[in-house]
Formats: sequence, structure tokens, C-alpha cells
Amino acid sequence: MNTQNKINIGIIGGSGYTGKELLKILFNHPVIGTIDIYAQSSAGNSILDIFPELNGSMDDIQIKSINNLDYAADLFFTALPHGETLNYIPRLIAEGKTVIDIGGDYRLSSSELYKQWYGFEHTSYELLKSKVYGLADVLKDSDYNHDLIANPGCYPTATLIPLIPIVEQFSEEIISISTVAYSGVSGAGKSLKPDLLFAEMFGNVKAYNLNKHRHEPEIVQVLQSVGLRNKPYSFSTHLLPITTGIYSTTTIHLENELSQNEVETTIIEKYSSSPFVRIRKTPPELKWVLGTNFCDIHVSVGPKRIILTSAIDNLIKGAAGQAVQNMNRLYSFDQTTGLLPSRNSIPLLYEENVKTEQ
Repeated sequence: MNTQNKINIGIIGGSGYTGKELLKILFNHPVIGTIDIYAQSSAGNSILDIFPELNGSMDDIQIKSINNLDYAADLFFTALPHGETLNYIPRLIAEGKTVIDIGGDYRLSSSELYKQWYGFEHTSYELLKSKVYGLADVLKDSDYNHDLIANPGCYPTATLIPLIPIVEQFSEEIISISTVAYSGVSGAGKSLKPDLLFAEMFGNVKAYNLNKHRHEPEIVQVLQSVGLRNKPYSFSTHLLPITTGIYSTTTIHLENELSQNEVETTIIEKYSSSPFVRIRKTPPELKWVLGTNFCDIHVSVGPKRIILTSAIDNLIKGAAGQAVQNMNRLYSFDQTTGLLPSRNSIPLLYEENVKTEQ
């Protein structure tokens, strides 16, 4: 596409938490033209009826029925519950459209994994093989020659960004890996769930979906692809009494000792051209990343052990922001377009951050 022209956008399922963040970003993106929103239960409403807090910051948009989906847009974002996206993405691809799927229906590469972890029969197996897994800070420019980008989940984004360079560089040294991660309740979406009520979560923390979280096979397939093979990996998740954020702590047990400097250098070199990855001198805090598309990382190396901590905003870096970052890379824009005031205004490594020996 001629990048001097505006890109017209279609959003299927734009009335949830992720849809709200996506709209906020796209409305202020300098190359976006028209935005059409398609939904089921909210069709006929205006977007400002659903999100009145956006009044004054964006134009109103009438939500169209998903049953009257047209193909006028250049690029479609899909943000639907598990299993529902299968009804629309194959049709969009057949019409020659490009799709960035923020849901989970195309993240895995095996239809068998969908039976095991999601409980449904995947009906477009061929697209599982032809899609690109859109971990935007890891992909090469050449990876964007695809019609379908599967936006990663929030937990995998926070976990994989610090972990991938370690597995790539030190796979022979790794004995096992264990991740303990925490999420705000917005990760469960807007549907009413009694166990997520304020009265239930305030002042409370709890583990959930142990040994059955759907993001586990997503993480494992990526780790295996970069060299982990079949070494043990465990993943456990917890809910925090907050609305937004993901915090991930990963412990890597090693055969031999590694130095702090060589591990830090591996991560810094991996993300030297990634404007949204910040390597911190101390473990990150959620408040540092909320409302942003950043992933903040800290690494601590001990005796035969590496501990990685990372923090992201689950609705932005873990969903809408990374989707727009993928869109920017797809169209060869600076990947910070619409996500930062200026790429040059925010360096990768702040002054207080880790410096490598020259």
C-alpha cells in the first residue's frame, strides 16, 4: 500500500476493554482514515454511548452489525472471545484483507492444541500454519509478509520478551524454567464474573487456572522454537486486586554459572533497536508501564540461576498497543507511530539503567 494514503480500519468486536484502548490509539494515529466497528449485542449504539469518557477525545462512531460485515477496510482488527473469530477471519483472508487478531484463535500452531487447551475444533488449520505470531519486538521486517498476524497474549508478551534471548543464547545451560505471573482483573474482559467482583478481589490475591492456563502452550511453543526443546517449563498465574497490569517473574536453573554481565549483554543486544523494551537497573514496578506500550525488564544472576522480572500494561502492550505496533511494522512505518510522541524522545536505556562493559 502507498503509505502516503490513509489506512481504513475495520474493528470486529470493539466494545470491550481492549477495543477501547485500540480506538484511543487509532483515533490519534496520523495515518488512519475511517474506522468502522462491528459488533453483535452493541450494534446500533454509538461508541460514545458505550465509552462516554471518550467524548471530546474522539469522534463518535455508530457500531455496525457484525451480520452486515463489508470488506471496505484495508486492515481489520479482530477482538472476539475464543472460538468466535473463526467465523470471520477465513472470510476476510479470502477477500484479500489483512487481519491482526487480538484474540487467541490463531496464536497456536496446532489444531490438536486447540482441542486440548481451548476445547474446540479449529476449523481453519491452514491459517494456523500461514499466520505470523506477532511478538512485535522480536520479529524481523521480513516476517511481516503475511495476511494474518496473531497478536500474542498478555502473559506470553510479558514472559517471552525477557526469556527469548536467554533461551536462544544459553539453551545448553538450562535445566528448567519456571514462571510465576500476576494480572489485574481486566484481563478477564467485561463479562460479569462473581469471583472478580470488587468485594471479592479487594485486598485479595489468588492463584487460578493452575496447570490449565491457555497461555501456557503459547509460551511453550515459542520457547521450543528458539531452542528450549523439551526441557521442563512451568507456568502459574495469579490475580491481583488491581484493574490493569501484568507482572512476570521467571526463574531459570542452570547447569553452570553465568555472569551478570554476559546475561545482561545478551538481552540488551537483542533489543538494541526495540523502542518499547526498557532494561531496568532494579526490578520494574507496574506503575512504570501502565498506560504505555513499554515492557520493562530486570535481570538478576545468582549461583546457577537467573531471575527475570518484567512488567507490562495488559491492555496496551499485551493487546491493543502491540497490535498497533504490529500494524506499524506491517506498513513499514516507524513502529512507535501513534504510540509515542517521538521515537527519539525516549531512549532504550535510561541513564539509571544497566550499562554494559565496553
